[in-house]
Amino acid sequence: MRQNSQQAKAGIFRALHERDETFVMPNAWNAGSACLLEDAGFSAIGTTSAGIAFCLGLPDYRGALGRDAAFEETKRIANAVSLPVSSDTENGYGHEPDEVAATITALGPTGVVGASIEDYGYGYESGDQYPLELSVERIKAARAAADALDFDLTLTARAECYLRRHPDPLKESIKRANAYREAGADCLYVPGVNDIATIKTLVDEIDGPINVVMGLAGKPLTVTQLEDAGVRRISIGGSLARTTFGTIRRVADEIRHEGTFTYAKDQIPDAELGRFFRERLERTDD
Repeated sequence: MRQNSQQAKAGIFRALHERDETFVMPNAWNAGSACLLEDAGFSAIGTTSAGIAFCLGLPDYRGALGRDAAFEETKRIANAVSLPVSSDTENGYGHEPDEVAATITALGPTGVVGASIEDYGYGYESGDQYPLELSVERIKAARAAADALDFDLTLTARAECYLRRHPDPLKESIKRANAYREAGADCLYVPGVNDIATIKTLVDEIDGPINVVMGLAGKPLTVTQLEDAGVRRISIGGSLARTTFGTIRRVADEIRHEGTFTYAKDQIPDAELGRFFRERLERTDD
């Protein structure tokens, strides 16, 4: 089975955003996790910069994960599956619009068909979100670079108002998201919101498809609730990667302090995993 071409994946991914249905896009941090998520039946996969950083022994949100290292893992993920993959591209690995444009250009050869750009970057002189005017210019630059690629990249713009504790996060998120939409963003993403009333307001007031992230702390919402609210795309960020690390910590604690190995009952048998990945390779080679 030959994998879909990048152009074909791009068309599939854009269509998911244009139809009136909600889809879940879980986030992978390496090729193996991406393969298991594809096998579960999802229609698209995102990457998680946090998950990639953690698996490389690096912190998140500190600029420790460089673009080259992130894109190396991103390419492995995109090439391991036949699904569309969207890249968590952090702040575009640069503050200035031309740096963001260069990142989108460099992202093209990895095989992904989507990218998200944050409007906050660690180390920026104000220590806060980029000013709105600069943020808009950054999205315009990303759009222009995306349009120069040989496939139709779906661009997601993030408004980090809730995560950055803006004094009026709802109003500012709506203003920024709509400005990013006008600047060329295809999907809008306001992370840090987990109450349904606020999500409904964002859907009603923002002119474009909305992504909501689940798996964060707080009262969990269901896919049905988010679909009823009009959310187009649901991601899970680094929560699955963090859950995996949580399992490692619990297992280590059990072995070290209890001297038992009860965790083994939850593992996928070696033979089953070996067969799963072997069959994937054989289908790809056909």
